[in-house]
Amino acid sequence: MENTYSIGQFARLTGRGVKTLQKWDRAGILKAHRTPTGRRYYTHDQYLEYRGLKATRAGATIVYARVSSQGQKPDLQNQVAALKDFCQRQGFTVDEWVEEVGSGLNYQRKQFNRLMEEIELGRVQRLIIAHQDRLVRFGFEWFAAFCERHGTDLVIVNGDTLSPEQELVQDLLSIVHVFSARLSGLRSYQKVIRDAALQKSPPRGE
Repeated sequence: MENTYSIGQFARLTGRGVKTLQKWDRAGILKAHRTPTGRRYYTHDQYLEYRGLKATRAGATIVYARVSSQGQKPDLQNQVAALKDFCQRQGFTVDEWVEEVGSGLNYQRKQFNRLMEEIELGRVQRLIIAHQDRLVRFGFEWFAAFCERHGTDLVIVNGDTLSPEQELVQDLLSIVHVFSARLSGLRSYQKVIRDAALQKSPPRGE
């Protein structure tokens, strides 16, 4: 669900008084939404529009392609070629082609974060990807809902050949490695935890 703000919260965000927002609502300058009980509220999109950060144009069509490592550059070029063919067949005019090398488990990818920001600002009408794991390895449903909330049509070619199997193996190994390290760290504290528990336990017979 899209973020919403009470009239008081929105007043603080915009630096305007509550009475000013009420006046603007009545005049139709900045219309508030209403709850079933009649209370005013505002959406995050309204905040972006007020700040002049939300685009008014229809938005761009962007194609996003990704592989996990530099060694998969040939896979990246094959992915891009397949996406170009798809866009031509569908009649899509692409405004920007985005290629990125980085793990699907990493949500700090530079191009990925820039793309998410552009979507949030309402500047992306259509996002085209080869396979859902080209965007993220896990949590795809959340990102799909994020696109929908901000008016972005998410188009998935869904070609299994465009999702390298070795990436899945690498990502799974990365997850196993992280959890193994955590378990190893917990084992090193087992004695400390056990000793602390014994110290706090009352002597038998009391």
